Amino acid sequence: MSRTAVVTGASSGIGEATARRLAAEGFEVIAAARRRDRLDRLAAEVPGVRAVTLDVTSQRSVDALAAALARCDVLINNAGGAVGLESVAQADPADWQRMYDVNVLGTLRVTRALLPKLIESGDGVLLMLTSVAGLISYEGGGGYVAAKHAQTGMTETLRLELCGQPVRVVEIAPGMVHTEEFSLVRFRGDAEAAAKVYDGVPGPLTADDVADAIAWCVTRPAHVNIDRMVIRPRAQAAQHKIHRVT
Repeated sequence: MSRTAVVTGASSGIGEATARRLAAEGFEVIAAARRRDRLDRLAAEVPGVRAVTLDVTSQRSVDALAAALARCDVLINNAGGAVGLESVAQADPADWQRMYDVNVLGTLRVTRALLPKLIESGDGVLLMLTSVAGLISYEGGGGYVAAKHAQTGMTETLRLELCGQPVRVVEIAPGMVHTEEFSLVRFRGDAEAAAKVYDGVPGPLTADDVADAIAWCVTRPAHVNIDRMVIRPRAQAAQHKIHRVT
C-alpha cells in the first residue's frame, strides 16, 4: 500500500512543489488549500495528487479533511505566510492576528486532527515548514518572527511529547526563497516592492530546493529523525547579511 502525504498550502510555492515532488517519490498526495481551482489543475497534471479544499483557520474545514482520510503517513504543515514589514510600534494587530491564525493556530488544528492517523500508521512523519525567522529576530519582521518562533516552539514541544511514539517530528527552516507569492502578499500586492527583496541576489532558493529537502527528510529510514534543517542560499549568510550583485 502506498503511503499518504498531506500537504497544506499546496496551491502555490513550496506547497505545490512539495506535492509534485512527493508524488514523484511514490506517495499518494493530498494537496490541500483554499484555492480549489489551482489544486484541481495540479491534480490533473500530476498523477498521484488528489485535491482537497482546506482552510486551516477553520476547525470545521480541518475536521472535514481528517474525516475524509483513510490514513495519513506524512503531514507537511506548510500553510503560512507573512503580512507587512512595519515596526512593532507601528504594527496593525489585525496583521499579527492573521499571521498567528494561519502559521500557529492553523498548524495546531491540522496537527491535532491528523496526529492519531500519523500514530496509527506505525511510521508517521510530522514536518513543520517554519523559517529562519523562527530562530533569529529581525527589524520589521515582528509579527512574522513572533508567529514563527511560536511554531518552532510547538515543534520542539511535540518532539518531546511524542517521544516513544512512532512519529518523527521534523522542522525545516528556510531562509530566502523566491516564490511567486510570499513577498507579494507581505507587501500587500506591491509587485515592485516585492521584487526588490531579491534584487541582485545571485541564486535565491527556489520552491523546488525546499521541496527537495522535504522529500529527503521524510524518506529517511524510520529510525532516523532530522530534528531541524536550516536551508539558505549561498548568498545569505544571515538575516542581515546578504550578498547582492550591483
